[in-house]
Amino acid sequence: MERTLALIKPDAIMHATEICSLITGCFNILTEKICRLTKVQAEAFYREHEGKPFFEELCSFMVSGPICALILEGENAVRRWRDLMGATDPLKAEQGTIRAQFGLGMPDNAVHGSADLAAAEREIPFFFAGMDIVDPF
Repeated sequence: MERTLALIKPDAIMHATEICSLITGCFNILTEKICRLTKVQAEAFYREHEGKPFFEELCSFMVSGPICALILEGENAVRRWRDLMGATDPLKAEQGTIRAQFGLGMPDNAVHGSADLAAAEREIPFFFAGMDIVDPF
């Protein structure tokens, strides 16, 4: 079973219940928490994008309101979560995906997901450091 990080971003937090319902139909949610990032935390989380034209706007957006961080578990969780999210740009996302339904544009694209297993292993402890996460079932 794979695990991946999912974030519901500030623009979609008001739809967290609906998004979590979509997630629950496809994955085990091992844990979740609502938090608010500081600028320093957002910059650290998105460090791989530092120097890219969208970095500052993305970090400013991510501190603009609360987010919901979740650990998802399931077969091929990384790929399946990325498929459910849809294309990064909501305007290009297929109908039925979370970004097509809840995304507003860029960077207001509703959700984040780990790019691959290595990213998931890096990102999960960022939000859930020191927690021993086990499947409750």
